[in-house]
Amino acid sequence: MSAADWYAHKSLGDGLYWIQERFYQSENRSNIWLLRGSHQDVVIDTGLGLRSLPDYIDAKGLLGEDPQRKNPLLAIATHTHFDHSGGLHQFQQVGVHSAEVDALSSGDNFEMVTWLSDREITEAPSPGWRARHYKVKAVQPTHILQEGDVINLGDRKQTVLHMPGHSRGSICLHDRENKLLFTGDVVYDGHMIDWLPYSHVSDYISSCERLVGLVDSEQVDQVLPGHYNTFGANSFRLASSYIRQGRLVPRFARRTLTGVVLRASNPGSAC
Repeated sequence: MSAADWYAHKSLGDGLYWIQERFYQSENRSNIWLLRGSHQDVVIDTGLGLRSLPDYIDAKGLLGEDPQRKNPLLAIATHTHFDHSGGLHQFQQVGVHSAEVDALSSGDNFEMVTWLSDREITEAPSPGWRARHYKVKAVQPTHILQEGDVINLGDRKQTVLHMPGHSRGSICLHDRENKLLFTGDVVYDGHMIDWLPYSHVSDYISSCERLVGLVDSEQVDQVLPGHYNTFGANSFRLASSYIRQGRLVPRFARRTLTGVVLRASNPGSAC
């Protein structure tokens, strides 16, 4: 299967594209965002990496048809979980928060919570492919991100907001001028997960309080999340609800079971 078949995209206007993996049918299927600027383009999250995302972007002309006029392309992971970081190795420029550099550079599939089943892949990306052989490939980041860093695209800027809780290196990217927020798995229109090996509930509550503050101060109009559909600031009840419930739900048993399963499926990974 070619990269042109594996992915699909939709233009949201103003140089913003929404890309998904067509044959990965799972709640874990992440949104891939391509944002064009006047001097730099950025891919936010990269999916599983089973087929070449750069080849798809080129084949569809999403960066323009003239190779002499194309901008540098930077791939940023909102966090290193497998469904967001699997394609990072396909890019020359890679950015990730400093807290998860070691996991990515060592290919630690335990911290990247790599878990994929054959039934989730409805069309094999290559002959003989099996999910049990899937691992995220190690990558040495070229851009180690911190709170407050600015990704300058020329005519627009993305500010890095460190929002731990779901993972220790989770970030959001905030386009302040256009009031856009790329949230990864910090918040989306679904059940927010805080029971993975490196999740931290009190950090997650603080991050959600910060998100609510951005909305209350009218700094966000549209949210472009890591999963499911986009939504407006009026849907930030998701974060508010988590703040109310976050201290009440026991997670120890689920976290322990998850750790056992991940260790069994990634026996060579650090714990």
